[in-house]
Amino acid sequence: MRTALALALGCALASGAGAEAREPAGEPSAPAAIERSEEARPREGAVLIARVEGTINPASADYLVHAIDVAQQTHAALLVIELDTPGGSLGSTQEIVRAMLRADAPIAVFVPRGAWAASAGTFITLAAHIAAMAPGSSIGAAHPITIGGDNQRKPADPASEALPPPSDIELEKAENFTASFIESIAKERGRNVEWAAKAVRESVAIPADEALELKVIDLIAGDREALLAELDGREVNLGGNHERLMLRHAPVRELPMGLLARLLHAIADPQLAFLLLVAGAGLIWLELNTPGIGVPGVLGTACLIIAATALQLVPFSWLGLALFLGGCALVAAELFVSSYGLLFVAGLVCMLLGGSMIFDRPDVSDLELPFWRVVVPVVASFAAFGALAAWAVGRVLRSPSKLGEGELLGMRGVASTPLTPSGTVALRGELWSADADAEIAKGEPVEVIAIEGMRLRVRRAPRRGANP
Repeated sequence: MRTALALALGCALASGAGAEAREPAGEPSAPAAIERSEEARPREGAVLIARVEGTINPASADYLVHAIDVAQQTHAALLVIELDTPGGSLGSTQEIVRAMLRADAPIAVFVPRGAWAASAGTFITLAAHIAAMAPGSSIGAAHPITIGGDNQRKPADPASEALPPPSDIELEKAENFTASFIESIAKERGRNVEWAAKAVRESVAIPADEALELKVIDLIAGDREALLAELDGREVNLGGNHERLMLRHAPVRELPMGLLARLLHAIADPQLAFLLLVAGAGLIWLELNTPGIGVPGVLGTACLIIAATALQLVPFSWLGLALFLGGCALVAAELFVSSYGLLFVAGLVCMLLGGSMIFDRPDVSDLELPFWRVVVPVVASFAAFGALAAWAVGRVLRSPSKLGEGELLGMRGVASTPLTPSGTVALRGELWSADADAEIAKGEPVEVIAIEGMRLRVRRAPRRGANP
């Protein structure tokens, strides 16, 4: 019995020693690790401010990703993104969200008073460690859109097995993808997943107080100072590590957007790009109407170059662009072909169709180009400008020539010497040799009736008003 007890005790001690040998030195057991991960470490450093106003595009995406990199490299206490956007490119939004989810520096998105975190801005706000809004701001409406403004999908008829139109299929695919994307972001940050899905599928938008009630955001602050005061001492989960924000005495530093980035961000707007396209086409058309001036051609070329740069930043449809350019070609052909305006009208119709389709990419962008509010007025203005220019040019062409001899005939002058019957006359600030049919005294008004080489034939002009 004593031998058996000794063997059992030896086995127990041996197994305990083996377990200790297998456990790495300096690494705590699971419960201890969990306790330490829940302990909030102080997070000190500067508060960085990045501001985005306008569409989400490659320029703004590069700016925000760079700001996140700076916050990580400088070990900033907090990066605050002040956001006011109507939406933007899905690819640029994914790039920003990916950088935010991978960041090991705390990020807060703040929507100021009167601002809107719409569409792509909803994704960015939900992806932040801290989401805050000011009173008077709103968030939501993240549904993929079509450019024409008719964004309501028609329900399928249960009695019919016919497939929905291709455009609805494309829109449905974009809706499903963006819905799953925003749901994954909301789950990752512990926000309201159900509302996030509604923001995409039903295009719901809510104010700040309702967003706080639905747990879409974390807090409401009146301004930046109130936000930083509210966040001082708040704990943030950074990849399982809890850190406490120490912001009371933290310096605040702005991260301005570079000059080139600001320029690209400004032109990366579908409405501005379309205006530049139409303006460039109109100026080139004016140059073709009045060759030799050069100024309309130079300005039109500059507008088209800037528009081409904008198209590199904003997703567009090649079919819509081809239709628009084809319409411009038909309008230009009216100058060389007598179609009694048919080519001009056909060109305007193609420009309208192309304008309605050129930014119709709901699968990659939620930017909108309203048809009735932008496309129609801009093309109508182009048509009025073209008609006015054509009328003015035609009037000039139909008027009698006033160059050379035709300019002098009928012109009135003054006899600078007595015409007996030859002498000189003052005409248009010049002295001309002249012959008269009868003697004319010096200072009397004369009228040119013919030109013979370099000599004028004049007659006495009736006195009326002041001498020319």
